[in-house]
Amino acid sequence: MTDIIVIGGGPAGMTAALYALRNGKSVQVLEKHGFGGQITHSPRVENWPGTAQMSGNAFADAFLEQILAQGADIDLAEALRVEDRGDTKAVYTEDGQVREARAVILATGVRHRMLGLPGEAELVGEGISFCAVCDGDFFTGKTVCVAGGGNSALQEAILLAGKCEKVIMLQDLDAFTGEKRLQDVLFARENVEKHTGVRITGLETENGELCGVTVEDRKTGEAGRVACDGLFVAIGLIPENAAFAPLAELDRWGYFASGEDCLTRTPGVFVAGDCRSKAVRQLTTAAADGAAAALAACRYLDA
Repeated sequence: MTDIIVIGGGPAGMTAALYALRNGKSVQVLEKHGFGGQITHSPRVENWPGTAQMSGNAFADAFLEQILAQGADIDLAEALRVEDRGDTKAVYTEDGQVREARAVILATGVRHRMLGLPGEAELVGEGISFCAVCDGDFFTGKTVCVAGGGNSALQEAILLAGKCEKVIMLQDLDAFTGEKRLQDVLFARENVEKHTGVRITGLETENGELCGVTVEDRKTGEAGRVACDGLFVAIGLIPENAAFAPLAELDRWGYFASGEDCLTRTPGVFVAGDCRSKAVRQLTTAAADGAAAALAACRYLDA
């Protein structure tokens, strides 16, 4: 019987494991893809306090080594559901196993909605990004495109417009759907160009890096090309929490409706990281959630 099973091996999940282990608990971490989560797609991370620069992969590798040295049990397995058995929880995984623990921390993260273009996944970190706060500095003085037209896309573009030589907004709908206030701020900038009714149809590369996108006018079918050094995709996030809804309430967007205490309606089940309803989703806030969830789980087990 494990004290705590952590579902998700990103920054929130590994921080939760670290804090629980240092409080004398046995911990198993289940990760379905690769330890580190989305941070591994960032070639340079420059917003982690105390570290001027590192790669996302280096951060993830070092963190994994740290929790292993503390005694974590790790496994590459996808958790399909969690069953509340009162004092214990049963975690069912896709390999047919049932793992038992006294508490569970859900750190399932989110995935970015992508354009679905050939070669897109390979260019993440090589010209395609999802976070202006994280990666905007790498495009200082350069030209970038932003795909999307909602609040997230507008906020990303406002940040980028303060750094980049030119920001080109590409919205596939006939109008931008974000708040008028954000539109007014963004489109008042002289270095911002906007296009609506335009669909991105392809990605162009040079020496393995993005150098432009091909586009199509949705009404006329006219094709074109937009040269750019980077593409920020801001068309939404997809939380994958539905399987755990019986234990942890979801908001209307599918995120865990938990506060910064990381508690759920089920005693012994906690949530942490980007999968939680929150205003800011960054490396530091994911780690903060992991610490809060782990300490809450330890208090629950020690009660």
